Amino acid sequence: MGGIRAELTVESPGGCPVAQASAAGGTATSVTESVAAGPDEPVTEEFVLDRGPDAPAEAEPTPFREVFAYGDERVYRFDRPQGRTCFCACIERFGCPVRDVRARDGRLTVAFHAPDEETLRKVVSELDDRWSAVSIRRLLRSHGDPADDDPVLVDRSELTDRQREVLETAHEMGYFEHPKGANAGEVAAALDLHPSTVTEHLAAAQGKLLASIPG
Repeated sequence: MGGIRAELTVESPGGCPVAQASAAGGTATSVTESVAAGPDEPVTEEFVLDRGPDAPAEAEPTPFREVFAYGDERVYRFDRPQGRTCFCACIERFGCPVRDVRARDGRLTVAFHAPDEETLRKVVSELDDRWSAVSIRRLLRSHGDPADDDPVLVDRSELTDRQREVLETAHEMGYFEHPKGANAGEVAAALDLHPSTVTEHLAAAQGKLLASIPG
């Protein structure tokens, strides 16, 4: 049985210390959490922030505290109450453990595996209801065959030739990377299209991918 790997990005999720830490510059990765000591005790989370030598200092006060340093990397911790509805916890309530969390420039990106299309659709619907500016970076489907290690983009046949061309070119040029390797204008120039046409095709492609997930 095959599943789906989803990578989602949310712009500036309120109340997320990991995203907040990256807003001043740098990349936050390696997010882990402790097991609470009791039902009323907080959960302690930890992450690594690679700020680089020229990044500005964080604004004070911050909800996180530094506990270790590796050159330009800093390890931070923060406490949160149990039951708080954060972006990752919202996904995990559907039985989909978050495998990768990273943040850059205040933007949070998470990756997880959904067992089927129905679960993925429910997750995306819930996130859309709770947060604005949630976007799909990538959807990959495995075929369920251990010999097949080449996942493909979900329902790519639903895209028009132009939508696929724009999507593939944008990906190759780093449009979906953080920071971006290319903006819409540069992708448009490579395809000899107007920037607004590129953004329309990208939005339409993402909409088709979402619409293709059955309820």
